[in-house]
Amino acid sequence: MLPLEFTLASLPRFVRNPLAAALACGLFLAIPAAPAAAHDRLKSSNPTKNAKVDSVETITLDFTSKVRFPAVVLMLGDEKIDLGKPKLDGTEVRTEVPEPLAAGKYTIAWRVVSTDGHPIEGEIPFTVKAAPSPTPESTPTSSPTVTATVTPTPVTTFSEASGEEQAADGGGVPGWLWIGGGILVVVGVVVWFSTGRKTNET
Repeated sequence: MLPLEFTLASLPRFVRNPLAAALACGLFLAIPAAPAAAHDRLKSSNPTKNAKVDSVETITLDFTSKVRFPAVVLMLGDEKIDLGKPKLDGTEVRTEVPEPLAAGKYTIAWRVVSTDGHPIEGEIPFTVKAAPSPTPESTPTSSPTVTATVTPTPVTTFSEASGEEQAADGGGVPGWLWIGGGILVVVGVVVWFSTGRKTNET
């Protein structure tokens, strides 16, 4: 064991120089390396990657830290879909979808500037499902229309009625015979009265 008064300066030069170099290397290795500055990253999104949704009204991107200069593009194949201007809200970037999306496979392409000044970007594919076909409503069975058949009642004229009445009487005595007989009776009565008065006067 070296005495307490031992110092590095008391060692010979040929020993002191290699020892100093070793100590310097040991100190360098003992100091933990400072963590490298990491870029911000996307934590979550709506719609999520490879999601199948019925519709999308707002695209939301949530990052690990506040970002700057957001850019969001929505593609349907080679067709670019019009979107609203991206808005920053804390760590979120929100973009409105003005028009309803047709069924199909879409891709969200985004790009922002990280807090360390480096741009980061990515893509989020998703699918809009086709709307279900409407179920045909059952048509109520209409009851058959019953048409009432009205048999017209024959109109009997006076002459026809008279003939039918005469026929019902079995061809009775005509009316003129009754009138003639009555006249004869009246004439007979008058003659009888006249003859009787002449006899009494005689």
